[in-house]
Amino acid sequence: MNRALVCIPTYNERENIGPITQAVLAADPRVDILVVDDNSPDGTGQLADELAAKNPRVRVLHREKKEGLGRAYLAAFRWALAEGYTYILEMDADFSHDPRYLPTFLDAAEGGADLVLGSRYVAGGGTVNWGVGRKIISRGGSLYARSILGVDVRDLTGGFKCFNRRVLESIDLDDVRSTGYAFQIELTYRTLRKGFAVREVPIVFEDRRVGHSKMNKKIFVEALGMVWKLRFTV
Repeated sequence: MNRALVCIPTYNERENIGPITQAVLAADPRVDILVVDDNSPDGTGQLADELAAKNPRVRVLHREKKEGLGRAYLAAFRWALAEGYTYILEMDADFSHDPRYLPTFLDAAEGGADLVLGSRYVAGGGTVNWGVGRKIISRGGSLYARSILGVDVRDLTGGFKCFNRRVLESIDLDDVRSTGYAFQIELTYRTLRKGFAVREVPIVFEDRRVGHSKMNKKIFVEALGMVWKLRFTV
């Protein structure tokens, strides 16, 4: 078993799961993979089982139903902590998070960062294949959250992260209620409030190659409201 675990939530990612696991395993020999499948009707979970049967670095966690990104990650975190992993990473299945950055994340974590956050909005970071509207929503959402929460992190909505286990052990995971963009904001904010060191590293975020984005109006509106709740309750 390696010390680092890449957690990849899936729902109808059959076309992506094989290529992304192969790319992650090739990117860094220090990582294992946990596919967290929410009972995908397209058979993603079964395909993940087949991949795991062929490679001991791949494991699969099956969940009964789709409950949102946040619930999937929390289940993965609990699994990773119970299994004894030191570094626990979040990563999308659709190649919007490029596996080539994994060595940079792990080097930063091993160098002392408690949370390494892939940032689109620091020098060297950026996005590919985004329209003007999406850029405005993303940058505006991060600025909105930063202003209300009073933090310096540039990319609060980013979902490509590496936690040291001590961060997740210090957070009451049962208290985390948000999903989607709000989940990413909440986890980073809770980390900062606990006094842990957060380091942003530049990434270029590329829009998904196959399938459809899970982002929708409900997730965005939840994030806007959750920021105020976090400001006064965490």
